[in-house]
Amino acid sequence: MYLQNFLYIFMNHKISQILSGHLSEELNAVAHKVFAKQRISVEEGLILFEKADLGLLGILSGFVCQSKNGDEVYFNRNFHIEPSNVCIYTCKFCSYRHKQDNECWEYDKVYILAKIDEILAGCKTNPATEVHIVGSAHPDKDVYFYGDILKSIKEQHPDLHIKAFSAVEIDYMIEKAEISLEDGIKYLISCGLDSVPGGGAEIFDSEIRKQICPEKADAQRWLQIHQILHENGIKTNATILYGHIENYRHRLEHMEMLRSLQDQTHGFNAFIPLKFRNKNNEMSNISEVSIIEDLKNYAVSRIFLDNIQHLKAYWPAIGKQNAQLALNFGVDDLDGTIQDSTKIYTMAGSEEHAPSMSLADMIELIRSTRKIPVERDSMYNKINTFD
Repeated sequence: MYLQNFLYIFMNHKISQILSGHLSEELNAVAHKVFAKQRISVEEGLILFEKADLGLLGILSGFVCQSKNGDEVYFNRNFHIEPSNVCIYTCKFCSYRHKQDNECWEYDKVYILAKIDEILAGCKTNPATEVHIVGSAHPDKDVYFYGDILKSIKEQHPDLHIKAFSAVEIDYMIEKAEISLEDGIKYLISCGLDSVPGGGAEIFDSEIRKQICPEKADAQRWLQIHQILHENGIKTNATILYGHIENYRHRLEHMEMLRSLQDQTHGFNAFIPLKFRNKNNEMSNISEVSIIEDLKNYAVSRIFLDNIQHLKAYWPAIGKQNAQLALNFGVDDLDGTIQDSTKIYTMAGSEEHAPSMSLADMIELIRSTRKIPVERDSMYNKINTFD
């Protein structure tokens, strides 16, 4: 609470600076453009990244967030199923495994269905509304294997929303089945796929991808998959992996490509910055960026992505307290209750171990920032408002 009050006082001081004209000419020009609700360019985004302090970024991103979502902060009741961490790719930032490794796991359909039943049975008072299924590009599993799992989940739990498979997983499982991308995506939809998460985007810049993830689908393929999903009525999320060997321009050019696709399809629900973690991977020599850098990144993302409604802080990755701080820098969504159901990000060194929040915990975390907690479904329809 002390830190929240400090931020409140600090940002009020920054408002006084803006009103009194005590900003540099270029920052003043960008600030007035944001307040006029005009789109900023990559170059103007660079000015914010390189020259704006946290107070100004908080004011500008807060204005954009307020304009889009008021004081409401969204969350849902969800849980994760991670079918496997065995992956054909060897991305240098990743903590996934190969079959011979001791820490690998592979779950079959029987186990997955039983796990879903177990989790849902344990939360009958506040039942989960979404299962989030992400894993890996498994070398032996094709789109028909995963389609069969989707069908079985829908048969047992027809009202449970299935958000499943990153674009990279979709790309490989369809390639494995030797069918077209369009046919494979339509097959997954017919099996019960309701929406798609935003993973696998990493950084779109081709030179950076050659260094950190040379084998997986490139930027154009990732964007193509999301475009096909959008054109078939499937909403998706978008991500960025930041804080490794990229620079600010790489981040902004990444977001520019997302913004351009959103102009065409309007299919992205939310943007989720994912912080690089340096545990158990080949990039452990790179230091992780500070919370200050995290907050800057949230703020500039919120300002730049004017056509994506929601900005999400994935609290299991950055920690509850840092996610709470991010609500002052343009974030309006905290993902979900998770229910201690994700292991993959934890292996890379996330802030939260055994991540889980009760409904009461989530509501209190949001309320303590002077925001209004709103429970949503997977499509951002409001279920409950706790004002």
